[in-house]
Amino acid sequence: MSQQQANPFEIAQRQLDEAAELLGLSSAMQSFLRVPMREHHFSIPLAMDDGSYRVFQGFRVQYNDARGPAKGGIRFHPDETIDTVRALAAWMTWKTSVVDIPLGGGKGGVICDPKSMSPGELERLSRAYMRRIAHLIGPDKDVPAPDVYTTPQIMAWMLDEYEVITGRHLPGVITGKPVELAGSLGRGDATARGGVYVVREAAQALGLSLEGQPAAIQGYGNAGWYAHQLAVELLGLKVVAISDSKGGVYSEQGIDAQAAAAHKERTGSVVGLAGTDVVTNGELFELPVMVLFPCALENVITERNAAKIRAEIVAELANGPTTPEADEILFENEVCVLPDFLCNAGGVTVSYFEQVQNASNFYWTLDEVYHRLDAKMSRAFHAVHEVASARKVHNRLAAYMVAVARVAEAVAMRGWVK
Repeated sequence: MSQQQANPFEIAQRQLDEAAELLGLSSAMQSFLRVPMREHHFSIPLAMDDGSYRVFQGFRVQYNDARGPAKGGIRFHPDETIDTVRALAAWMTWKTSVVDIPLGGGKGGVICDPKSMSPGELERLSRAYMRRIAHLIGPDKDVPAPDVYTTPQIMAWMLDEYEVITGRHLPGVITGKPVELAGSLGRGDATARGGVYVVREAAQALGLSLEGQPAAIQGYGNAGWYAHQLAVELLGLKVVAISDSKGGVYSEQGIDAQAAAAHKERTGSVVGLAGTDVVTNGELFELPVMVLFPCALENVITERNAAKIRAEIVAELANGPTTPEADEILFENEVCVLPDFLCNAGGVTVSYFEQVQNASNFYWTLDEVYHRLDAKMSRAFHAVHEVASARKVHNRLAAYMVAVARVAEAVAMRGWVK
């Protein structure tokens, strides 16, 4: 299966099927867990700045809420598809389960190119999207959050629109909000920080020393930059290669995170960073590093390049970067893959913390957030590692087994499916 042909939802279903078989789930339970419980499609007509109108397509998928309200981000992306949203909603279901927080899984999206839209157009689109989903969501039903190309500002517009519609002050309806609007401290770097905690636990379990070891980061957005900073600060890694959609750079001496961020802010890319050599995204995956952080989009590690990966640990901060075929190759080659819905679950975990704080109207210090996140991510890694070791399976399958078993138990207890 090529990268272009890989359907993310079919991949998600295949991964579920493998876990369900090992868990011995009934065929009815497996069938129920393979598809979303609810799926919403809608058109969003929008007045553009030039006086014209455009019609955007939007989605909201509520995959499973047996363990609690659906939870999941909203993506604004020109290549968004319903199958991507379905897959991400499924992975959110397993993600909230594997870190053992009382939420289900959902996801939303709009097919648009936010980079070509003005702030006014983005605000109108954000508010229009909220008008389409306001009756579907709530702290006790479904709680959206930011995702690809959506921001705390966009969440603030959506929150405001929801409160205008309902006439209620209800900040817990959405997470990833600005701190000034009842957001949580620590949300900005939560995805990367949670992943770095998992890398630390994995290295200890494998008997690996990270201090001074090389690392590479594919994708240099929010998660990628924070991963760079925290990998150096918390793990002592030396980041030797980084890349974005326009290309990558390499320096054997290591790359400074602040310098890279400043260069990307100034030029729009990490390419051309002073003191570095050019490296392609493809070459970056094949570098001899201790840790490889895929931090971009889906299906970048496939059967075509998996055998060339020389990292000891692949820490998936992106959603769905590795295909099932690649998983098997990496497992055979004894590469430790920290799967996406475990490794990048720090974001949804701190979003859950934000919901808890909103509900209590009492807000935690940054140290409290970090301490609670560390505890959650560490426990989740060890639950997965124990299953992987006992069942002799790779970490993604072990993570599925932990997560799916918990969701299936909740479904059965409710009497939906046995």
